[in-house]
Amino acid sequence: MGLPQNPNIFANNPLDRASYRRTDADWVASQIADPASLFVPFHKLQPFVLPEEKPGQGKDVGWLRMGLLQDLCGPDPVIVFLGINKRGKSLFAADASGIKDPENHPSLKGLGAFEELRGLAMAGEITPTELAILAQGKSMIDWHQRHGFCSVCGTKSEIKEAGYKRQCPSCKAEHFPRTDPVAIMLATYKDACFLGRQKIWPKGMHSALAGFIEPGESIEEAVARELHEEAGLRVGSVTYHSTQPWPYPSSLMIGCHAVAETDEFKIDGIELSAGRWFTREEIQAVLAGKGDGSFWLPPPFAIAHQLVKAFAEGKA
Repeated sequence: MGLPQNPNIFANNPLDRASYRRTDADWVASQIADPASLFVPFHKLQPFVLPEEKPGQGKDVGWLRMGLLQDLCGPDPVIVFLGINKRGKSLFAADASGIKDPENHPSLKGLGAFEELRGLAMAGEITPTELAILAQGKSMIDWHQRHGFCSVCGTKSEIKEAGYKRQCPSCKAEHFPRTDPVAIMLATYKDACFLGRQKIWPKGMHSALAGFIEPGESIEEAVARELHEEAGLRVGSVTYHSTQPWPYPSSLMIGCHAVAETDEFKIDGIELSAGRWFTREEIQAVLAGKGDGSFWLPPPFAIAHQLVKAFAEGKA
């Protein structure tokens, strides 16, 4: 029996990550050299995407064979193993950021384009499972771009374990990719939910509150702290809803609902510029496209939307 479907974009990755294989350098090398293996290049953290063959069919991930990848990136690009698909093929992400004009490179000209992952997700132009694979690749390539040197002694580090470790050749320190946990929460009180907004957001947009979970802090404690710091809310209970991998650069959004003790609040004026309680009827109307235009919600690709939707459906 498989896992239940996660409602969030960038989740539901279908690959077998085969993490136990990463330490086998010979196996990794054999997969990179295998003519059946596929590679998706990233240029400045944007994946290569093929256009629609026919209107409405959607775009495809621009998977390349190793020969074409070498023509594009040279003999020694940064390559990260993503996993094995259901057909038994090994999939990899590769960094093509060193190419000045990759779309006009002889290997790619006329084939497709490098596109921003968030835009692809919002437009629904790539299937959810492929978006999850691309999110994994983006986060890993981003990590290598940010952590090329040993944080202990400053020496340029080397890629190990199929891209999931960097090791310093000088002091032998090992460095691993990290995921930053973020609590994102929707506070509720009786038949209303609390949404806030920041000054930089588009006019009328309101969303759930969020903040990084600090060292030594539980998810529930982070939810309570963020709600109190940003909106002066006191909560009595916290329940988990779902998680969303968020490759900007590598966070895990942990979605929760929290029941407030009262409807009293006080906006901090730092993280939030405004906020208020919205009735379930107001939220339902906006989700149905029948709102009065005074406010709007994050789009469905955001976990905040899923938290609000669950409230509107009486599931919070």
